[in-house]
Amino acid sequence: MVVTVREMAVGELDLIIRYFYEATPEFLETLGVDPSRLPGPAAWRERLEQQCGLPMDQRASVALIWLLDEEPCGFSTADKIVFGERANMHLHVIDPERRRRGLGVEAVRQSVALYFELLRLKTLFCEPNAFNIAPNRTLQSAGFKYLKTHMTVPGPLNYHQAVTRWAIER
Repeated sequence: MVVTVREMAVGELDLIIRYFYEATPEFLETLGVDPSRLPGPAAWRERLEQQCGLPMDQRASVALIWLLDEEPCGFSTADKIVFGERANMHLHVIDPERRRRGLGVEAVRQSVALYFELLRLKTLFCEPNAFNIAPNRTLQSAGFKYLKTHMTVPGPLNYHQAVTRWAIER
């Protein structure tokens, strides 16, 4: 089994939208996502496509696709980008059968390398829900350093929650 990570193509962006819209309310809760905050699919797609068309140093977000033997198995997005400085990443394994099997560690390592290259970062942060064990273990195994656990609204899809803040530096 070979894991590869690359920038997501415009034609693959619906993978992100389907992931959230097809998720159960219980699963979205483990992510700290409020379903009422999901943008409409057409508006979401338009926003993602618009970002793909911008030069890397002008983007507010970047999407990467994770492939297992050339088949999509997950994705990562980065936001809160300060080009040349820092960004926040998010990680998602799309197939429930592939979660908690170690796939994420390799995908995260490759994503980190790609984000550092594309965005010329010094530091990459990740703030998963503190009660969602899988991504927290994945980040630790991938070399991220634990910084703190705190209450915040980590992104536009999220509600106020406890998150664990992790960082990795170049």
